[in-house]
Amino acid sequence: MQHVISVLVDNEPGVLSRVSGLFSGRGFNIESLNVAETLDPTISRMTLVTRGNDQIIEQIIKQLNKLVNVIKVIDLTGSEYVDREMALIKVAAEATSRAEVLRIVDIFRGQVVDVSPKSYTLEITGNDKKIQAVIDLLAPIGILEIVRTGRVAIARVKKEGSNSGGKRPKEPSD
Repeated sequence: MQHVISVLVDNEPGVLSRVSGLFSGRGFNIESLNVAETLDPTISRMTLVTRGNDQIIEQIIKQLNKLVNVIKVIDLTGSEYVDREMALIKVAAEATSRAEVLRIVDIFRGQVVDVSPKSYTLEITGNDKKIQAVIDLLAPIGILEIVRTGRVAIARVKKEGSNSGGKRPKEPSD
């Protein structure tokens, strides 16, 4: 089963190498990896996508937590989260196919970010299923090159109680 793991780490040289080394040293594959600073420039967030059963994922999380520069590890799988990916797709755009490419981009709310006499470069954002759907539609036209960011994910905010059971929400104090 695929798992999305969010890891907060110290923003220091070598941390990425230690995390990826943990995976490769134990024979686990990283399907997608994205790293960037958080609001605090001393901390980065890694979003890892990997596969494994519950025992393997539990082992990965325990091993990640043992690394010195790791602050927090969360397996987002099984909880509510939002994830997105961005793809730049360079597609052949001959005179006969340009209108079709533009229709596909419009349907998927993408953008044309570069135009040349023989190609369009498209930017598509969404979940992995949306990205794959665009790729499947553009493949017969002629994809020249693809660059994907990999997934980024963030936990959804949990609702602090609901309005069920006849209870009224608390009024703010003056």
